[in-house]
Parts: sequence; C-alpha cells; structure tokens
Amino acid sequence: MNEQANAALIQSVYASFGRGDIQYILDRLTSGVEWTLEGPEIIPFAGHRHGVSQVVGFFEALATTQTSQKLSIADILAQGDLVATFGRYAATATATGKSFDSPVAHLFLIHDGKISSFLDVGETASMAGAYQAVAAAAK
Repeated sequence: MNEQANAALIQSVYASFGRGDIQYILDRLTSGVEWTLEGPEIIPFAGHRHGVSQVVGFFEALATTQTSQKLSIADILAQGDLVATFGRYAATATATGKSFDSPVAHLFLIHDGKISSFLDVGETASMAGAYQAVAAAAK
C-alpha cells in the first residue's frame, strides 16, 4: 500500500472507533498483530497484547471500565508502512467517576493493507489517577 492508502486505513479505523464499531477495527488487523499501550498496571487496558483475540480484551477493558470516551486526532503522518498520529484521549473511569484528558501518540505498522503493530504512548498519569480509587478499594 502507499502512504495515502495507509493513512486512509488509519482514518477509517478511528472513524469506526468513534461509531463503536470495534469489529471493523478487528477485521483490519493481521492475525499476529502486536498491540501495546505503554502505561502502569492500574490502567486496565495498558500492556502488551499479541493476536486479535488479545486485542479484543483491550477494547473490552475500554468498554467496561470507562464512559464518555472521546478520541480526537489532530495530525496523521505516513511514511512508507508507518503511520503516526497525534491527538488527545478523554474518558471517565466508571468505578471512580474521575475523568481524564491526555495527549496521545499512536504508531501503526501496516503490512499488506492491515495493521500489524500498534503502539500507544502518552501521558498516563492522569489515566492512572482516574483509576486510583479502584486500586485503593481493592487493597
């Protein structure tokens, strides 16, 4: 795929996330996809996942532990098979009622028209803070 097609693929994935159409995203992953959100363990969707079935767990954690999710992407840059995006992610932790709004950067690797790798990095302190009361209550 060319850079324009790769960027369009990622734009379509973001649009489907906004609609809540997670199956659309899953259908655009390679079977051996590597999916990583860098962050502390207190964030239920943080960590490294391998394969589509584990990525399902990422989206389940988002859906079951948050409300009022909003992902806004300001910039998309494509070079070869890499697509980098920059924006913000905001949500409310369901168990605590605490909200966060964090900058995010995503890096996608595209292979044969599908996402083979996803890396999510950003400011996770506010995300962790929103889940903090959950961890304290569990102790």
